[in-house]
Amino acid sequence: MTGTATDQEADSRTRVTVLVALAANLVIAVAKAVGGLFAGSPALLSEAAHSVADSLNEVFLLAALRRSRRPADQRHPFGYGKERFFWSLIAAVGIFVMGGCFSFFQGVEALRNGAEEELSGYVVGLIVLAVALVAEGVSLLRALHQVRRQGGSAGLRDPALRTVVAEDGTAVLGVTLAMIGMALHMVTGQVVWEASASLAIGVLLVYVAYRLGRDARDQLIGEAMDPETTGRIRELLRAQPEIDSVEALLTMKVGLDSTLVAARVDLVPGLDSERVEEVAVRIKRSVAGMVPEAGEIFLDVTDRAANRTHESPAATGERGGA
Repeated sequence: MTGTATDQEADSRTRVTVLVALAANLVIAVAKAVGGLFAGSPALLSEAAHSVADSLNEVFLLAALRRSRRPADQRHPFGYGKERFFWSLIAAVGIFVMGGCFSFFQGVEALRNGAEEELSGYVVGLIVLAVALVAEGVSLLRALHQVRRQGGSAGLRDPALRTVVAEDGTAVLGVTLAMIGMALHMVTGQVVWEASASLAIGVLLVYVAYRLGRDARDQLIGEAMDPETTGRIRELLRAQPEIDSVEALLTMKVGLDSTLVAARVDLVPGLDSERVEEVAVRIKRSVAGMVPEAGEIFLDVTDRAANRTHESPAATGERGGA
């Protein structure tokens, strides 16, 4: 599905948010890397790896925004909506491998070998981190502003926007940890503080990567609609006078704003094949009107009395399905 005008506007806003985050992370990554090498700071180098990982992830998210809106074709009849979830999973892996693992490495190396820093190194490192904190904060505020514009928690359904918020929030917290570690190292002369900050940043990144990866995994496997919406569809089906019972109702998200709905219903006895088809069409229109995101609706319609020896013409969805 290509999406409605509203969906495309939301994508445009998300694209701007991702580009803002990408620009901030590229500048910050270079500054942190140069400052980290100059100061010999493990915490600052860990933050540089974090920013590099975030920059690559923003590229993945831009690919997700572009590719997920491609229209359905013969090879992918339900569209490319799940591309959004796939690239979000790749972004989560990037956070884990490039950010978390490198931060652990820097922390362990600092504990093993120590790290000597001059006063000028501390000053440069803290200045770089202060600038990074401001830049990451601006990017986070931009992302949170878009979340509010898109309905608060409902806006976080978009894995691209959710990933940007998680990355920016983690970056602000990570920079704060790095600043605390460097300051304590400077005051006490003990590298353990800065190494501990690097390890803490690694733990933080691994946790965020796990949460984002778990969400993307659930959506890729095939996540159902929320129970409230599913219940509304079930009640609508039960309210139809021609339906005797709802035997099964299955839903699966196939994109950010597209869901497949499949129901098996038994009809009251005595309906002929033409009437069955009319009922199936009317029911599908009712479901689509109540739940706009139900882009694909399939009905397995049977007449319990009339179909003991043969299948209803709408049973397979060829005539009664969407």
